[in-house]
Amino acid sequence: MTRIITTITVLLLMASCGSSQKNTTQSAAPTTTKAQPVGPTFSADSAFAFCQAQCDFGPRTMNSNAHERCGQWIVSQFERFGMTVTEQRATLKGFDGTPLLSNNIIASYRPDLQNRIMLCAHWDSRPWADNDPNPDNHRKPVMAANDGASGVAVMLEIARLLAENTDIITTETPTTVFPINIGVDFICFDAEDWGDDGHPDSWALGAQHWAANPHKPGYKARYGILLDMVGGQQARFCREGYSLLYAPHVVDRVWRAAEVAGYSSYFPKEDGGGITDDHGPVNEVAKIPCIDIIPYYPECEQSSFGPTWHTLSDDMEHIDRNTLRAVGQTLVQVLWSEE
Repeated sequence: MTRIITTITVLLLMASCGSSQKNTTQSAAPTTTKAQPVGPTFSADSAFAFCQAQCDFGPRTMNSNAHERCGQWIVSQFERFGMTVTEQRATLKGFDGTPLLSNNIIASYRPDLQNRIMLCAHWDSRPWADNDPNPDNHRKPVMAANDGASGVAVMLEIARLLAENTDIITTETPTTVFPINIGVDFICFDAEDWGDDGHPDSWALGAQHWAANPHKPGYKARYGILLDMVGGQQARFCREGYSLLYAPHVVDRVWRAAEVAGYSSYFPKEDGGGITDDHGPVNEVAKIPCIDIIPYYPECEQSSFGPTWHTLSDDMEHIDRNTLRAVGQTLVQVLWSEE
């Protein structure tokens, strides 16, 4: 994905917004997050295993056998957890003219409910390690343990928790369950990382396609949360610029949830830059307020997205269970606080 920090652009956009935009922002008062932690315990070990399972297929680059097989595995996991799964296949055009066999995977919990929350992440791998410190690696594919697999892994663990926590207890042994009364859509966007900085519209192709052609006509959600690189070591998630522009109330909700869940050190109340990512078309085309949970490493010389971004070091050795837990438990707090 493109990783251009555009803080100045965001500030200019915010300054240029008319009164209607300002009124919309002011009227979207955030719902108060409960003062105590709620919901089940997020298993970092389970999420780590889901991340490893994706990497076991190899780099999930577009048009590859590993990509197709991993997509089938993702579908099977969501179905195993009782989700209704839709595959949105399309042939999209890369910046270099390559036809990309794309598959957006949408898994829905309680599709009968109109009140819905959207969680999303991309699942494809970057085909070129073009930020690797060794130039000889620049045309090699990235394993994408963090930049892709980690977000899907967190969503799969959330789906597993939803499957376990129904409002009907069928066992004879009393069991504590944590049901929720909202629908949740897990959207795995494809063709996100076949992009080139010289072609700004070449990133997030799967999200662009879905936003213009949602899996259900007229699909709406209260809000969306994009998970991007949510398993890295020493990650800190600052408030991303376009998230603040389009969905400040969602930013407030998530960062308050992190504080209540005990993970405010991972979610500091600090602002980062604006990032071109999958949440762009979700906000601008689908008109669903969506934020981006994405790390910010301001002191990292190699990249503000961390030392493994678009390198061969984006592997399982650099995935941190503590980071997965911080993001996952924060999402549990968000979802199980909804009414």
